[in-house]
Order: sequence, then C-alpha cells, then structure tokens
Amino acid sequence: MWFPRELQGVGRHDNPDLYGCLYVGESPVSPIAEALAPFRGAGAITEGMLMRSGLPLALAQLSLAEDRLGGGEILDLDDPGVLVELDLRPSRVATGERAVTQADAARLFTGRPALAGMRWWSAIEASLVNLTIFDRARPALDVVDVNPLSRADAAVREAAELLGL
Repeated sequence: MWFPRELQGVGRHDNPDLYGCLYVGESPVSPIAEALAPFRGAGAITEGMLMRSGLPLALAQLSLAEDRLGGGEILDLDDPGVLVELDLRPSRVATGERAVTQADAARLFTGRPALAGMRWWSAIEASLVNLTIFDRARPALDVVDVNPLSRADAAVREAAELLGL
C-alpha cells in the first residue's frame, strides 16, 4: 500500500508535508469518473483514456477494518451535523479552490490526531461518494482485489455516460 506523498500537492486534500493520502470511492464509478473527467468533451471513450504513462489504469478494491483504526474516525462531510460541528459550509467542502480544501484538511488532520479520513461528495456528481484516507490509517487497510479497466466494464461505461464520453 503506497501513499504517494511525492506525487501529491495539487489534490483536494493534499498536504504532503503533513501526510500522504489516498483518494477512494465508495463505488467503482466514482474513482473511474474522476480519472476520466479530464476527457469530457473529447468524444467517445477510447482505451487510450484508460492509460496513464503507457500503463493501464486499474481499479483496486480496498477493505478498511474499523477495529484496526485504533479509535480513528472517518468524518462524514456530507452530514450537516458534522459540518456544523466543524464550522464548515458545504460550499467550502465542494469548492474547486485547492488552497481552501487543503487548508481545511490540514486543520482537521492536525486537530484530530486519530482522524483516519474524510467522506465527501464528488464535484462531478453529488451522488458519487469519495473518501480521503490518511496514511495513519494504513494498518487498517487491505487490498482485496485489483482489476485493469476496460471500456467493456459496466462501471467504466457508467462513468463515461455520466461524463458524456
């Protein structure tokens, strides 16, 4: 399991000086849509859109064992009560201004030493749920399965349709 700090800095919750993080989805469609989003308006999906640096994209299924989080929590930023408690507005959570979301993530990470991650909605489609998992949650994570993506996959087709590809 790799938390790629050296490649981070521009993502929604990136703060590589404080932590590494993984961006994951509760359903396969969400991370696939995030990976395909740069191709909106490019026409029909191609196999080349499912490649990065000459390598095929793959979908990893992870398991998060709550009993191994050591009392850690996943904050649900889609819960109005949590937003009130954290003094956050939905517009701050969903903004495209990375300086704002990164600062909020740093504040939450440093202010809650057991914080394992945050659950939030995708800016692509609010019904798609994403999670940011901090590297301190590594002991609770396991890889269940990894599958290369292809245009034939139902989740790839659903993500492509959502994006108009």
